[in-house]
Amino acid sequence: MTSTLRPATTEAAPRPGRWLALSVLVLAVLLVAVDATVLGLATPYISEDLEPTGTQLLWIGDVYSFVIAGLLVSMGSLGDRIGRKRILLIGATAFGGLSVLNAYAATPEMLILARALLGVAGATLMPATLALIRNLFHDPRERSLAIGIWGAAASAGTAVGPIVGGFLLEHFWWGSVFLINLPVMAVLVVVGVKLLPESKNANPGPWDLASVALSLVGMIAVVYAVKEAATHGFAWATLAIGVLGAAALYWFVRRQLTLPTPLLDMRLFRNRGFSGAVLADLLTIFGLAGLVFFLSQYLQLVQGRRPFEAGLAELPAAVGAVVAGLVAGRAARRFSVRSVVVGGLAAIGLALGALTTLDQSTGYPVLGAALLVVGVGAGFSFTVTADVILSTVPTEEAGSASAVSETAYELGAALGIAVLGSIVTGVYRGFPSPAGTPESAHESLGGAVEAAAGLPAGPAEALLTSARQSFVDGLSLAAGAGAVVLLATAVAAWFMLRGQRLDGGQGDRPQA
Repeated sequence: MTSTLRPATTEAAPRPGRWLALSVLVLAVLLVAVDATVLGLATPYISEDLEPTGTQLLWIGDVYSFVIAGLLVSMGSLGDRIGRKRILLIGATAFGGLSVLNAYAATPEMLILARALLGVAGATLMPATLALIRNLFHDPRERSLAIGIWGAAASAGTAVGPIVGGFLLEHFWWGSVFLINLPVMAVLVVVGVKLLPESKNANPGPWDLASVALSLVGMIAVVYAVKEAATHGFAWATLAIGVLGAAALYWFVRRQLTLPTPLLDMRLFRNRGFSGAVLADLLTIFGLAGLVFFLSQYLQLVQGRRPFEAGLAELPAAVGAVVAGLVAGRAARRFSVRSVVVGGLAAIGLALGALTTLDQSTGYPVLGAALLVVGVGAGFSFTVTADVILSTVPTEEAGSASAVSETAYELGAALGIAVLGSIVTGVYRGFPSPAGTPESAHESLGGAVEAAAGLPAGPAEALLTSARQSFVDGLSLAAGAGAVVLLATAVAAWFMLRGQRLDGGQGDRPQA
């Protein structure tokens, strides 16, 4: 059968004020999306001010995703138990406060710690927003539109973040990009208290702390091991950490299968549509994350664009995702779930393939067109897979299911930055440099720009030309790897999403 789980069939009357409540959830999504995107623009300034090593720079970029991936399932399950509104408002308040800590970090180590703590708060936000949508919108078509708006808000955040962040970076210090979270958080909390309805599982059972510990240790250890192996090569210590993480995840799964009220109901994965949607999300963001993390550096440090201009240059991806997200549900009902998801994945893969042609002087029409296609593909794919994940589970498990979806996203982001980012860094470090070049120039492109400022004109120009070309070579290789991953994911999704349909639509006829 296509599914072994069926969502609850009793639908309540439409909830008054549900669209106003959705606007509050949109603010939460914007909060997270803006924070994730401004970091890329701020990276050159962080490099100049805090002077992190290349490894520390990668940690600054991905430790947030590591922590949030390790805690999402636990926080989603906690929201099912104590109330999704409550955990959302607590998390938003903490997120705003910790943004201040990020803004005033004085050392690379302090910023890494601050980003990790921000991940703890962030883990409460995304599962709660999707779960509340599942409980606010009972009509399948309304829910699809609500999910489309939710996804469009995330995409809009990726556009607003670089533009606002670019403006701030041109007028203030890099820490100001984190402070833009504060007004959004304030509005979310004040309005959310009045508009959001509380919802939780009526019979949740206890929150199993052993399962929380196993999931946290397992996720962080596995992702850390992959990151270390990709960055520094094989080592016995890395292997030991990876084995520890795999063992923790194995026992986590075993424990969930024996508990009467598990932290995560593993039967969800018996649903082929649910599993296919989760896998598509994980591999899609894996293929994109490493490239996106370095794109802002390419625009600023290779092509010489100002931060605000770099933010505007990334706008087509967000515009494409917003437009596609708003019509994705309707398209999936008219054609089929798998055709829309597979088409979106293939479009992203082809666009990434086009980006393998990047060089130092690539014109913006090529880059802008590729980013637009990436955005459209992501808008179709992510919106429909989120709808599939929510529509295939009972309402009382919406938090856990949403957490699985977001875990796949964050895990893919962490692995993408670790693996594809390490490809960029590995290729970059091998560039030939003039005699007397500081070692820091080989750690990051920002380090090379800073080193060139202290050299005579001739050697400085030679250093920058060589460093930029090596960086672009690494970026092109990472884009090619991402393209392969996305096209392979499209093929897998074609089989795994066979027969999947959205509630209230036509789509493929379910297959046995």
